[in-house]
Order: sequence, then structure tokens, then C-alpha cells
Amino acid sequence: MFCMKGRVFSGARPTGRQHIGNYLGAIQNYVKLQDDYDCIYCIVDIHALTTLEETSVLQDNIREMMLDWLAAGLDPARSILFVQSHVPEVMELHTLLSMVTPLSWLLRVATFKEKAKQQPQNVNYGLVGYPVLMTADIVLYKADTVPVGEDQLPHLELAREIVRRFHTFFGATFPEPNAKLTDFPLVMGLDGARKMSKSLDNQIELAASPKDTAKRVMTAVTDPARRYRTDPGHPTICNVFTLHHFFNDGLVSQIERECMAADRGCVACKQQLAQGINGSLQPFRDRRAEIAARRGYVEEVMADGARRARAIAVETLKEVKYKMRLLPR
Repeated sequence: MFCMKGRVFSGARPTGRQHIGNYLGAIQNYVKLQDDYDCIYCIVDIHALTTLEETSVLQDNIREMMLDWLAAGLDPARSILFVQSHVPEVMELHTLLSMVTPLSWLLRVATFKEKAKQQPQNVNYGLVGYPVLMTADIVLYKADTVPVGEDQLPHLELAREIVRRFHTFFGATFPEPNAKLTDFPLVMGLDGARKMSKSLDNQIELAASPKDTAKRVMTAVTDPARRYRTDPGHPTICNVFTLHHFFNDGLVSQIERECMAADRGCVACKQQLAQGINGSLQPFRDRRAEIAARRGYVEEVMADGARRARAIAVETLKEVKYKMRLLPR
């Protein structure tokens, strides 16, 4: 049972096993927020359909993501953890909110324009209506707080605009969701040029074995200006050095000094990073293996989360329908 604290909602698309960029950029914040908020965390599988043309991996991706969340510290006793489509009321609320959302608002969204360019063969209605479904995700559970980075503020402001427009027509119904600006560090991929992403194959998965982690790290691009082992390094432009801040924080000054003096080569630097990553993630990996071995546990967590989420959703949707005169008073 929730107490009277602020309510957080956040969702993530089911991309499968999570990588260190996901962990540093979002999951760590999710875990911390459990101390001060009632948290609802959702794997948004319907959202994934706007860009996913092959759904055969969807169920595996959902399970792998939930495993990573649980291993990282998301607690089903303290938070609601569920899958978006397991609460069908969200799709009904999406439809109702779409009736008050001007098309012009959706067509001006920068991410829609970007996705349309990326997948010109699949500019579907769901892609255009993505912000309306996102709004439904948040307000269906009467969430008042959404953890975002600064780059996501325009999306949340659009959700607030949709809420205000609904209130203009039908009266106050939802809290206007407020942003909780959190530290979402930009974690670059192993190529050193683009954000870490599974689709770009430049990631290090949290659940990878120590051996596979070391192999991946050894492929990382380092200081592009350093051609020979005897050349002084430039740590500020080296992505491997940046990653040391997260996994070898106590050694950063030494690594920087040795790199700049050419007392440390890139191979040794990457080997030390791999050791740091493996050491930091070993407790996570042990927990993940233990949770995965509990037959049916992940499915139980998702089913219980959906049940608890739906209890909130049913009441919200009933209120919306009364306000819209879709139910008799």
C-alpha cells in the first residue's frame, strides 16, 4: 500500500539486456528514488512497436530487462514493476486523450521528425501519437513526478499541455506531472563517437561475463591523437578515461598522470578498465544469477505489478469517463 508521498512514473522500452549506459544513466536513479517516492516503473512494450518491425524477441527482451532491474535494486515490495500492455486501460486512456490533442502539436515534436527520417518506410500512426501514449502512461497512475534529463523536458511539457487541455474541456482530473531533473550522464559507446546503444553494437552489457566484458573493452577506441605507445596521451578526449571515472574513481588521478606522461599505454588502460567494470558489477551479476534461477519469479513480479497498477488505472479511467460523460452519473 502506498503512503502519501510523491508518485514517480518512468518507463523504458524493452531493449533486452541492459548496458552500463542504461545503468549509469537511468537505473541507478530509479533505485535511489525508491527512498523518497512511491515509484511506478514500466517496461513500455507498446511504445516499442512504433519502431520495432520484428516482435519475435519482444518477450525475451522484456524478461531480460526486468531481470536487470531487479538485480540492480528495484524492489517489488517498494515499487510497482510491470509491463505496459498488461494494463490495457492505458490504451483506452490514450484514445480518449487523443480526442483533445491537436495534431499540430504532435507533428512539431522533434523526435517524431527524427524517427520519420530514420524509418521513412514505417511512419505509422503510433509514431505520431507516441507523446499521447506517453502522457497516458503518466497520468493513468496520477503520477506527479517524472525523472528526466534536460533533453527530455520538451516531451514532459507536451504532456503537461495535454493535461491542461483536458482540464479545460472536462475539469481538473490529473496532477500536472513535474520534472525531477536527475543526473543522466551521457555514456559514450565503445566506438567513442556515439552514445552507447545496443542497436549500434557499441555497448557493454551489465550481465556479460567477465571474459566477454574484457574482450569488449579491448575493442574500445581510445585517444585518437595518440599514435604510438611513447606518445603522451590526452585523457580529456579519451572515452576509456571517461569510463574510469565510473568504475575506477579512486585511480583517476594516477591514470591521468601516467597517460599524459606516456608511462601507461592504451592496452594497459583498457585492461584496468575491464577489471574495474568486472569488480563493480560482480555483486549485480551474482544477484542476477540468483534471481534468474528462481523459477517463475520474474513472471510473478510482473503479474503482481500489473495487478497493483491496474487497481489504480481502473479508478482513474472511471473518473475520466465520468468527466467526459461516457458514463452516466
